[in-house]
Amino acid sequence: MTESNEGIRLQKVLSQAGIASRRVAERMITDGRVEVDGRIVTELGTRVDPETSVIRVDGTRVRLDDDHVYLALNKPLGMVSTMSDEQGRPCIGDLIEHRVRGNKNLFHVGRLDADTEGLILLTNDGELANRLMHPSYEVPKTYVATVVGKVPRGLGKQLREGVELEDGPVKLDDFALVDTLPGRAMVRITLHEGRKRIVRRLMDSVGLPVEALVRTDIGAVSLGDQRPGSIRALTRKEIGELSKAVGL
Repeated sequence: MTESNEGIRLQKVLSQAGIASRRVAERMITDGRVEVDGRIVTELGTRVDPETSVIRVDGTRVRLDDDHVYLALNKPLGMVSTMSDEQGRPCIGDLIEHRVRGNKNLFHVGRLDADTEGLILLTNDGELANRLMHPSYEVPKTYVATVVGKVPRGLGKQLREGVELEDGPVKLDDFALVDTLPGRAMVRITLHEGRKRIVRRLMDSVGLPVEALVRTDIGAVSLGDQRPGSIRALTRKEIGELSKAVGL
């Protein structure tokens, strides 16, 4: 794997990781955009060990482990967020079994209720997954909710300031009215909470029960135009941004 006992040239590692061509990687290095183990490196002769070195480009970590898998799933409505289900209900493990070869011991990052659809991350990178789920890192999640009723003026300010629920207060990072429908409204909600059914309980508390709910974003990863049930690999940029968000 190594070119010598001292490791592999940094520009070659960046090229093999798909960051840029060898020539562009060399320019990144000389421009001071590449960091190795916390130190900016500008020397083209620098050699690194890709198995142990922490390499960042423009502050975003470069993931070098080919054995790690990072996927985005659009969980369909009615499917439970487990890898298997004793009651025989459809679960995300069924999708993984049929669509991800070998399944590589994947597990899901967080959950969505059966009556909520949208973005779930799947990985075998335990360190990243644990940090993404830990509340101390405050990774934001965005939802689009269809609620019953009319959204009153000033609700966004109220929700950003905080609402008291039975298990403690909750504050939104952002709230926006997306569309109005007869007797209903579509709103976009961003928060870094992970409590069970937090969006539904929050909107119930302000008199706007949720009729339909979709999670569209987790940190830097967006659902985009992914169809329900579809799975895609995260880009290197998305993986790097998630890692950066949780201090990896």
